[in-house]
Amino acid sequence: MTPEPLQPEPRYVLLDPDLLRRLMERTGTGHSISGRELARRVGVPHGTIDNLLNGNIKTQPADVAHGICRTIGVDALILWAPAGRAVSVESEGVDDVAPQAAVAV
Repeated sequence: MTPEPLQPEPRYVLLDPDLLRRLMERTGTGHSISGRELARRVGVPHGTIDNLLNGNIKTQPADVAHGICRTIGVDALILWAPAGRAVSVESEGVDDVAPQAAVAV
């Protein structure tokens, strides 16, 4: 019996770092949250949140993207687009996100 190849964990592309910053200023509870506190609650290094806010990194694994949204109280698709066939990981932002043409095999 041959084991199935491991599937890479789905990644999500942050659509707008400024929107993340604004949502951190007023979360779903009406309070603000710092980058360090958000990182602590999500379980990532605080540099991850800083780099997302500064645009230095644009993607995160699905569990991190969902953890950020859960913590600040918004739906995932408000901040993130699933990376894959329609959204490449290299996308620079919303304007660059376009469906890719399907290729017949």
